[in-house]
Amino acid sequence: MLEVIWTTVRLATVTTVLLILVSTPVAWMLARRRSWWKDVLGAVLSLPIVLPPTVLGFYLLLALAPQSPLMALLHPFGIRSLAFTFTGLVIGSMVYSLPFAITPIRNAFEAMGEGPMEAAATLRASPLDAFCSVAIPQARRGFASAAILVFAHTVGEFGVVLMIGGAIPGQTEVVSVRIYQLVESLKFNEAHLLAAGLLAFAFCVLTVIAVLDRTGKAP
Repeated sequence: MLEVIWTTVRLATVTTVLLILVSTPVAWMLARRRSWWKDVLGAVLSLPIVLPPTVLGFYLLLALAPQSPLMALLHPFGIRSLAFTFTGLVIGSMVYSLPFAITPIRNAFEAMGEGPMEAAATLRASPLDAFCSVAIPQARRGFASAAILVFAHTVGEFGVVLMIGGAIPGQTEVVSVRIYQLVESLKFNEAHLLAAGLLAFAFCVLTVIAVLDRTGKAP
């Protein structure tokens, strides 16, 4: 049981850290640019919200399989497949939770307006310096919301991790998959224990997000 929980926490933590790093420049570009393709890119990045997890997991499984063109690029490095590995789980979780990272950060950048960056420019701050010292601190609540949502979303995901990782004990077996297995085995008491834990966790996450939203709107 503890091994499954540790795998889940490790997956959620790694996914959250990597996704925040990847999503920050993308969210900044979407918030600042005024191009026609911005809406198209936004729609593509939001696909995981509307796609069934099994559909997303199926195509990710094909992409991470040994015969895929993507894996062919990694064959010279001795990597033939990332399916049914922890690394593959991280990649799948990042794709699945991408909109939950980009949207809060993008909204925070857009709410900031042009004023702070213009003020930094008048003080001769470079774009990178202004971004790091002005934009990121101004968007801190967006980053907090994104981190919480991504972590919680990764903990609760089922279809994608089952398709990509299966349920290899100690490697790719996570809490949501274990609950499914316990129910299949009619071990309802153990399933209740894990399910109640996820329920309490989800309640705490929603409470924290509500508090962040309320404090962000406070004068």
